Amino acid sequence: MARALKKMEAPQSMPDLSLERELQRQGHRLIAGIDEAGRGAWAGPVMAAAVILPLDRPDVLAELTEAGVNDSKQLTPRQRERLSALIRRSAVAVGLGGVSARQIDKDGLLHATRIAMQRAVSILRTPPQALLIDAVDLSGYVPLPQTRLNFGDSISLSIAAASIIAKVSRDRFMAQLDALYPGYGFARHKGYGTRAHREALERLGPSELHRQSYRPLRALLASQTET
Repeated sequence: MARALKKMEAPQSMPDLSLERELQRQGHRLIAGIDEAGRGAWAGPVMAAAVILPLDRPDVLAELTEAGVNDSKQLTPRQRERLSALIRRSAVAVGLGGVSARQIDKDGLLHATRIAMQRAVSILRTPPQALLIDAVDLSGYVPLPQTRLNFGDSISLSIAAASIIAKVSRDRFMAQLDALYPGYGFARHKGYGTRAHREALERLGPSELHRQSYRPLRALLASQTET
């Protein structure tokens, strides 16, 4: 059963465990927070992470909160790296799933994001009993009780942890791809639409990592065909 909790504006406070505790009161002990990284990029995969925090370990949860676990977009790369390591040490289970640019072009971004999230949940070594998901409805993909939240990474500590794992994992992967596809600057911009990335595309054309269904890529390919 999917349940949506809509927030029209991003919360100003730090994420906490209020929703996890509510689910605990309903009888769910193992709750996975789920988030993605890379939906807006022009190149590379979309990646999703699922994180189950130890809700019966107040000492560990306090350490995560005090360390500053938050929406990954609110953190510096150095902070994300430090917190990613702490989350991986602390979590009951961490799962990671990805979908390639080619599959995004074929099936669409929303479906690809759902598949990445489904894969992240499926490889958790401890199966969850309920899900807290940032923005995306997974009913029909994962048969578990679930709550979908706009700005979930700013509300739920579990989703915030997943946002950090997804972002750090994808950034590392894009840095590795930089050596295989030199000249595009993937290690710097991670596939997002920066000016340097656009200039590299104009100079080199798209690689197989690029999402050619995206409007900027379609426009570039059209202009190159015309010339």
